[in-house]
Amino acid sequence: MALWIDTDMGFDDLAAVLVLTHHQTKIDGMSLVAGNSPLETVRRNAAAARDVFGWDFPIYTGCEQTIMGGLETAQAILGPRGMQSSGAHLPDCDPLAENRAFDALCDWLKSPSSDVKHILALGPLGNIATLVLARPDLAARIDQITWMGGAFGRGNHTPFAEYNAFADPEALAVVLSRNIAIRMVELDLCRQVTTNPDDVAPIRMAGGKNAGLLADLTEGYINIAITRGRLAMSIFDPLAAVAVVAPDIVRFANAKITVDTDHGETRGRTIITPDDQSNAAHQYGIEVDIEPARNLVLDALKAEAAK
Repeated sequence: MALWIDTDMGFDDLAAVLVLTHHQTKIDGMSLVAGNSPLETVRRNAAAARDVFGWDFPIYTGCEQTIMGGLETAQAILGPRGMQSSGAHLPDCDPLAENRAFDALCDWLKSPSSDVKHILALGPLGNIATLVLARPDLAARIDQITWMGGAFGRGNHTPFAEYNAFADPEALAVVLSRNIAIRMVELDLCRQVTTNPDDVAPIRMAGGKNAGLLADLTEGYINIAITRGRLAMSIFDPLAAVAVVAPDIVRFANAKITVDTDHGETRGRTIITPDDQSNAAHQYGIEVDIEPARNLVLDALKAEAAK
């Protein structure tokens, strides 16, 4: 498998990457997209994470706005850095040098490798939609997209819409309109796998140079839920990474998936209609082995914290 990551680099995106690196998954490249935060913040977070965790794959700058223009961030929830923390943050550093994600994605898809071309998408889909519109010939070479986004039921950014879908529904509509295999790791599935305050101490006590940082970021992430009266925080992007490294743990069913692009209260709502056709391009997650999935994520964080 040839794997590419497309991300808006919040904490759960970072944790998803750590799940992959813990399982020694080769990452060919990463493209950044504005989403949780403006692109400049995303670029700074990615540069800092690369330096702190020793990532050796190339990282490229992608879309600064939605494909129709404008930007809807989640900074009201995630704070100005795009990552909450109970203490330490990723170090301040210069953003990544400008380099075009579009060109890099095109080159990756042009490469003659016989490996399956798989994109793990963890944010709004502007970069992929841009590729689909400008180079449909190359987009047709994408064998699989695993995307954390959408919701079968209630949303999280609005009552109807999950954030990644709401942030750029036109991009999602473009990707869904093509015959590209996409697996949707949606909110209802993610809400089954959670992390709670008791999970912080083992990370903090792991003893490595980044144990305190990872514990503080994990605790800040969990506190998003705790401060809102919930007992635990759902694991979002890392569950999509689990679906890549341990496909037997997350199970999918065929569906027809569309998205509401109207500018009303249901904007960004994903409409998932189960479909028994064996050749359906769209799938959504229907079942997860909760404890194994949770352990895969927490074990990756603890292993990184022990280095």
